Amino acid sequence: MRPFAVKTKLGTLVVISVLITTGLLMIALQTKTELRFITVFSVIATLLITQFVAHSLTSPLEEMTIVARSISHGDYTRRVLGADRRDELGDLARTINRMADDLEAQDRHRKELVANVSHELRTPIAALRAVLENVVDGVSAADPETMRTALKQTERLGRLVETLLDLSRLDNGVVQLRVGRFEVWPYLSGVLKEANMVASQRRGMPSGSGRHTRTDVHLHLDVTPPELTARADAERLHQVVANLIDNAVKHSPPHGRVTVRARRGEAPDSLEMEVLDEGPGIPPSEWHRVFERFDRGSHIDSADKQNSDGGTGLGLAIARWAVDLHGGRIRVAESERGCRILVSLPGNTRAQG
Repeated sequence: MRPFAVKTKLGTLVVISVLITTGLLMIALQTKTELRFITVFSVIATLLITQFVAHSLTSPLEEMTIVARSISHGDYTRRVLGADRRDELGDLARTINRMADDLEAQDRHRKELVANVSHELRTPIAALRAVLENVVDGVSAADPETMRTALKQTERLGRLVETLLDLSRLDNGVVQLRVGRFEVWPYLSGVLKEANMVASQRRGMPSGSGRHTRTDVHLHLDVTPPELTARADAERLHQVVANLIDNAVKHSPPHGRVTVRARRGEAPDSLEMEVLDEGPGIPPSEWHRVFERFDRGSHIDSADKQNSDGGTGLGLAIARWAVDLHGGRIRVAESERGCRILVSLPGNTRAQG
């Protein structure tokens, strides 16, 4: 039992009350004071001590009630004082404050998501509408180049919808793994080629869906042994690799290099993979946050953020979700230069759905 627990305080109150009453009674017997005076003094002393202890217990509860009522009305900025108390009320105060922190973060993330989605939807829709209006008004002809521009904007909308669907699956746990064995080299080579191709097609266009548009960063693949095979859901693994490459390219210096390495794990059909860039890296204090939703990296300076392609901040969260589905692990590891993210897949994942 803690020395400052509520039960301890109440027990101490009872003991003190008994001691006061006993002491006054002994004084009354020795001084021959009338019992009624001793009784009055004893009651007054007990009430004063009880009032003091009761105030120390009920005052924090009243404050917690006010804060909880504010939270229920959508005000997540208020916090309960007395979280440093060493009793059950201190535990409750810390719990309420943590709940308020979580709710405030969720509310901020929700507002950011609405703002991000609104911005990302508005840009391609406005561009697509302008293209179609020009075609309808006869300003421009429906030639392949015009239709290609409209197709690119439609693809941007499609990627945004896919991101939102992934977020919905993440929230609701609606997933379906189609696990199979595949050769790692041709698979990862295809993912890297697709990343280069998408960046080349979208070069010069503003990015709102989170996909990079840089073509100056070199992607390097290193698979050992070359005949390495693994067992996983190829589509979900594609989400992991594509998002990690996209994140690494965004934060790479001009003409930088992003390396994707793959090795055999300890278990049969397991896979150890890492994505390494040459960017500014991530401070160890931020490692636990990079896979949270909507985290865009508070460690990145404003200049790098302006040069990046933006996005919803969901890429790494979706990558962690896909890895977790396989029973694997994804984490940030130490690196002499840039950011190094490790992915471990056990290889014994069973199909779900």
